Amino acid sequence: MLQHKPTPAPTSAWQRHLAEAVRDPAELLALLDLPQDLLPTGQAAAQQFPLRVPRGFVARMKKGDPDDPLLRQVLPLAAETVPAPGFSSDPVGDHAAVIQQGLLQKYQGRVLVMTTAACAVHCRYCFRRHFPYQEQGGKTSLWQSICDRIAEDSSINEVILSGGDPLSLADPQLMELVQRLERIAHLQRLRIHSRQPIVLPQRVDETLLGWLGDTRLTTVMVIHCNHANEIDAQVRTALARLKSTGLTLLNQAVLLRGVNDDVGTLCRLSETLFEAGVMPYYLHLLDKVQGAAHFNVNRETAKTMVTQMRGRLPGYLVPKLVEEVAQTPYKQPL
Repeated sequence: MLQHKPTPAPTSAWQRHLAEAVRDPAELLALLDLPQDLLPTGQAAAQQFPLRVPRGFVARMKKGDPDDPLLRQVLPLAAETVPAPGFSSDPVGDHAAVIQQGLLQKYQGRVLVMTTAACAVHCRYCFRRHFPYQEQGGKTSLWQSICDRIAEDSSINEVILSGGDPLSLADPQLMELVQRLERIAHLQRLRIHSRQPIVLPQRVDETLLGWLGDTRLTTVMVIHCNHANEIDAQVRTALARLKSTGLTLLNQAVLLRGVNDDVGTLCRLSETLFEAGVMPYYLHLLDKVQGAAHFNVNRETAKTMVTQMRGRLPGYLVPKLVEEVAQTPYKQPL
């Protein structure tokens, strides 16, 4: 059980790294020795959904390669501005799942808290790139009413912290929320969905590790990594430190055209994750959010790739291929 909040330190290293993230497409191209003639095609896309990427993540990209799989995940492209049939602003039914401001419930026994709108990186395929955070969540002032609602429903045994990215919040804020959740007797598990251990490994510091290892709730962290090149020495260290607290580490990836739509690439991702202490969990079909159609891989191709993965890897390294469909009681296996 968490007992107290330490006195907040001055701005931490991870917050400085976050503040220094690249936000200008022209700077991103310059850092990677890419021609500036790529810039005009993505300017309109960046106006609709801004660029944000930590410099440490940029450093893992191959200079001079416009098709680098990490770059493709963050570089604004003109294709994002082209409307695509079947793609929408709310592809997974988030709006219908809101049971009160800042709190969503799609599945039996668990709820999702929208902790913040902020992310360390803006992935161009983000299914919440159009989510109305000002209306539906991302406010600490909502936390007590959210906890009250959870306390009223004894069927809820798991809380998922999402956003945005919950680790964008300072640790004193997160600790306060977790302390409130701990007081709800019927809660058993805490799940944290975060891309920050991958894109901003500095976030895994002593303060974070301290409260993660001190909660009574069984804790699972679901990270988001799509390509083995995302995992460097710093990321491996961060993941090992997270494991040392006793939490379970799972990964969910998104199948993305031009990034990881290759059997060899997916196998290397699973093996690299496992070597770093993370179990491959889900491989998602792309959520059909408007602006991301150029990343789409069709179902049959995806199923064929996963079948081929089963022929190359032990079963525990083959992630479950799933699709999230609005208003269904669970993610749909494929």
